[in-house]
Amino acid sequence: MSQIAHALLVGVTFLPATYAATATLLASHFNGALFTLSLTTGSNRPGSLAITSAAGGCGSTPTWLQYYSDTKKLYCVDESWQGYGTIAEYSVAADGTLTVTGQAKTTGNDVHGTLYGGPNGKSFIATVQYTPSTLTTYALPLKAGPDRPFTVPLQEETFYMAAPGPDVRQKDGPHPHQALLDPTGKFLLVPDLGADAIHIFTINSASGHLNACPDAITGPGDGPRHGEWWSPKGNTMSADGLKLFTLNEIGNSVSSWSVSYSGGCLSLNKTQTISTFAGGKVPPATIFNGASFPPKAAELRIVGNFLYAANRNDKSFGNSTDSLATYTIDASGTATFVESTSAHAFYPRSFSVNKAGTMVAVGGQTSSSVAIIARDTMTGKLGNLIAWMQVGAAGTYTDENGLSSVIWVE
Repeated sequence: MSQIAHALLVGVTFLPATYAATATLLASHFNGALFTLSLTTGSNRPGSLAITSAAGGCGSTPTWLQYYSDTKKLYCVDESWQGYGTIAEYSVAADGTLTVTGQAKTTGNDVHGTLYGGPNGKSFIATVQYTPSTLTTYALPLKAGPDRPFTVPLQEETFYMAAPGPDVRQKDGPHPHQALLDPTGKFLLVPDLGADAIHIFTINSASGHLNACPDAITGPGDGPRHGEWWSPKGNTMSADGLKLFTLNEIGNSVSSWSVSYSGGCLSLNKTQTISTFAGGKVPPATIFNGASFPPKAAELRIVGNFLYAANRNDKSFGNSTDSLATYTIDASGTATFVESTSAHAFYPRSFSVNKAGTMVAVGGQTSSSVAIIARDTMTGKLGNLIAWMQVGAAGTYTDENGLSSVIWVE
C-alpha cells in the first residue's frame, strides 16, 4: 500500500467482504480523500454504513463530485486555496473502488464542474472558481504533465460587477458557484452568489467555446448558489412550462424562473422567491468568537413535483443539527413550503436522492457525516434516519472544513 493511501485510511473501519451491500455511495473530504461507502439496509434491522475503500488524486481539498453512470466515470474538482489545484477523472468499479484515469492542474479554488459539448456531451469540462471569479473550460481527456501534450485551459472567463452587493459576503467580488447545463445541452448557466446574477452562455458543441448571453439578475442580496430544472411534463427536455429553480445562499430562499429560447440565447424571468424557512422566519445568527455567523442555504434537489433545500447553521434541531426544507411544486411551477425536517447533520453542504426516490443521502460538512434518510415516494416527505456514519475527521465550526460532497453510484 502506498504511503498516501495509508495516510488516507488511518482510523478507517472497513466492511467485511462477506457483508452484502445494497447501495454504494461516494463522499469527498477536505482532508484530500475520496471515500467509497457501502450502505446495507434490512426490514428487520437498522441500516448501516461502512467505508470500503479510499482514494486520493483530487488535490488537497476535493469539493465536488460528478458521476456519469453510462461511462462509470467520476469527475472531481479541488477547492484548494493555495493558488493551484487539480481536476481528476476516475473509473468507478462495480464495488465503487476508484482508479485515477486522468488529471490536470488548475488555478485552484474550483467549487463545481460539469461535462459538456461534443458528439456525446462529454468532450469538455467546465469549472467555476469562487474567489478568482472565473469560469474555466478544458478539453477531455485530462492529461497531467510534465510531458507534453498536457491539459491546459481551453477558455477562461472572468466575472466582474459594477458595485459590491448589499451583504458582507458580496463585498469582495463575484463568486460563481455552479456550472449548470440547460436541458438541451446547448447552454451553460453559472449562478453567481457574489454578483447576484446568473451568467448565461451558448455552447459551441464542436469547439467547446462559450459565448456570453445577457445575464439574469436576481434580487439584491439573494446570492444564487445552485440551480435545478423542472417541467410540468416530468421531462425537462420540453421547453413548455420549463422552470429553473435556484437556491439562494445569502437570501435563504429558493427562486423560480420561467425559461425562453430566442435570438440564439436562453433568457430567464423570475416568477417566485420563497424562503427556506417556514413563514420566512430565518433563525438568528450564531455569535462565535465575537463574529456573527448567520444560517445559509446550501443545496437543492428536485424529484418529480417535490423540491428540497438544505440549510446550514440554522440549528433548528439542536445546537449541531440543521434542517432540510420540503416543498411541493404545482402544475404552474409554483413552489409551496411543506415542512422542515432534521438533516441529521451539521452544515449539510451536500445531499442527493437515490434513483428510486426512496432515500436521501445528506453530507454534513462540520459533522463530517453521511446520513441516510427515508423518503416517501408518494407524499415526498422525509422520514426516519436509516443510517448514519462519521466519515473522516470532523470539521471545525465556522471553518467549513470536513465532508464536502456525497453522491449515489447508480
